[in-house]
Amino acid sequence: MQLADFQGVHVYAIPMTARFRGIDVREGMVLQGPSGWGEFCPFDDYDDVVAATWMATAVESCFGTWPAPHRAEVEVNCIVPAVGPEVAAEYVRRAGCRTVKVKVAHESGIGADAERVSAVRDALGASGAIRVDANGAWDVDEAVANLRLLERAAGGLQYAEQPCATYEQLKELHTRTDVPLAADELIRRAVDPMRARARDVADVAIIKCTPLGGVERALAVAESTELPCVVSSALETSVGLAAGVRLAATLPSLDHACGLDTLALFVSDVVGDGSLRSERGVVAVPERAPSPDPALLHRYRADAPREWWWRERAERALALLEHG
Repeated sequence: MQLADFQGVHVYAIPMTARFRGIDVREGMVLQGPSGWGEFCPFDDYDDVVAATWMATAVESCFGTWPAPHRAEVEVNCIVPAVGPEVAAEYVRRAGCRTVKVKVAHESGIGADAERVSAVRDALGASGAIRVDANGAWDVDEAVANLRLLERAAGGLQYAEQPCATYEQLKELHTRTDVPLAADELIRRAVDPMRARARDVADVAIIKCTPLGGVERALAVAESTELPCVVSSALETSVGLAAGVRLAATLPSLDHACGLDTLALFVSDVVGDGSLRSERGVVAVPERAPSPDPALLHRYRADAPREWWWRERAERALALLEHG
């Protein structure tokens, strides 16, 4: 398969409302096939082998089908990046969600993290749930101390997402903290995600549809974890986010709000009508990925060098899928 097999190919570059995952502009590619639209948006530092799995999700959306859903809408969490307390509180008030995920382990230090979490609790109220995400940044001793501080600041944490990087660290941490733990990178970056053994070291599995190769593949990974699952975004536009929302709707049970409100981190979407932005903390489940707005594709079109870079990368990913 080549890009020429798609009916449409567009490369976008959309500024973000706050720096997130080290980037200020989100880039990617939306593609059109006979079944609809898909998205290819692996981060720049991912190699071609990893990128090919992200391409598999786009190919599924453009040429395949999705399983039937079990629910018509999905509850989502607001996400708060590494911003100051006042801005963090504004994210929470604007989103209207009952659950908030707060990014921590930022270079500003644990004190700033605790202030951010405390501001989120004040804005959310006593009944809402707070979860934190450290992206594997801490060793075990740091995690024990920092989670104790953050739990006090939050008045209780629903869970801590990937506080340590490795299986061995998470296993030890699980015996040294009462805070429930969630595994993200442990699953997503495993050589075989269906053999990640997350159940041994975590209480919740974070399942990201786009990096796992599509709805069908991610469903199999979710089942293999034998854990309650939270479906989370990989920072896509509505085109790619649709697969994640559909995955969340397809899981047999869904006990937690999902991390699918990430469009709030973009200054715009490539979709106008049909955008998957949340309303009052829920996202409607789409039948297919929504179609991009041509005017928005034009407004946020990447410059020529970056468009060429993305097209070459996509061709390599497609070749790996073809021969992989």
